[in-house]
Amino acid sequence: MALQDPTSELSADPYAAYTRLREAGPVHRIAGTDGLPAWLITRYDDVRQALADPRLSLDKRNAAPGGYRGLALPPALDANLLNMDPPDHTRIRRMVSRAFTPRRVAQLREPIRKTADQLLDAIAPHGRADLIASYAAPLPITVICDLLGVAPQDRRDFRVWTDVLVAPDPAEPTRAKEAIGTLLAFFTQLIARKRTSPADDLLSALIAVRDEEDRLSEDELMSLAFLILFAGYENTVHLIGNATLALLSHPDQLDALRCDPARLGGAVEEFARYDGPVPLAIRRFPTEDITIGGVVIPAGETVLLSLAAAHRDPHRFTEPDRLDIGRDATGHLALGHGIHYCLGAPLARLETEIALSALLERFPRLELDVPYGELRWRPSMRARGLLALPVRY
Repeated sequence: MALQDPTSELSADPYAAYTRLREAGPVHRIAGTDGLPAWLITRYDDVRQALADPRLSLDKRNAAPGGYRGLALPPALDANLLNMDPPDHTRIRRMVSRAFTPRRVAQLREPIRKTADQLLDAIAPHGRADLIASYAAPLPITVICDLLGVAPQDRRDFRVWTDVLVAPDPAEPTRAKEAIGTLLAFFTQLIARKRTSPADDLLSALIAVRDEEDRLSEDELMSLAFLILFAGYENTVHLIGNATLALLSHPDQLDALRCDPARLGGAVEEFARYDGPVPLAIRRFPTEDITIGGVVIPAGETVLLSLAAAHRDPHRFTEPDRLDIGRDATGHLALGHGIHYCLGAPLARLETEIALSALLERFPRLELDVPYGELRWRPSMRARGLLALPVRY
């Protein structure tokens, strides 16, 4: 089955398009995120198994010549975990994993709630707001900058840069290059300042690992800082925004959550399944010919694993198109599976839980300020997120 315009269909109405593809077959040949042919995997069992299959490499050097044309990042930003296989992936992941243990993340609960309350204090008098720009975006960027040790005066509008990288405009190719150049300059200067004035933060600790223990290259150090900031910010913004919209467009579920706020932890898992921030897992390249769903995929070709399609697979989730905060959504793949499972998963869950709890407590009459059909989504196959979420309260 072919899509008329894959990028348009899979960004404007992804779940309807993925349902048609999943029902038509487990594997499809489509135009990928870079416009070149790719294999799309649509069914839950296949996607879950592929996420943990060591034969599916994240290393772009395993792509067939001319068969993949992703975003061109300089080595100083590209030597990150999303482009690595073991043993380098194992070595670097082990270094940073201690910062994201459940115990360490739990210590952030009070600071995160304080930040959420401050953001809500700022918008409360106005009666209406764009919840993405005023709340869902600044909350995670504050949290991740505090974790890394980026001083308030050094913080920038990362949303402008990340928007360009996640959803580049083909008509303006220079904007992506400019954003990459700006990001590279930012991290170069930030690391230089941290080397001069280290503190009790994650970035200072990583610099010490690089300079004193020589367990990171300079490119790996900068790429890791970039990935922590980029992934820790980008995905959480959309998880918070999409979860809020899911509640506002399902009044029965919103009422159920208000009546029993203790259900919020489980509800976050359902929000991640129902409308998660990452429709597609990071592309993979088979290191040998591999069979998925009865289809032989040649070594080196691009494989895209559709988390969005897997999450609406009725063979795994009963009535998958229905939001149900009481559902046991464990087993969802929004945060990955296998050795590439999201390092920041405990932090993303905590931020979303606190963000929603604070929001619903502060504004008991929160509602959409525009008809649902007027909401605009990012034109991207990679990210599922709103450009704005106008609300009134």
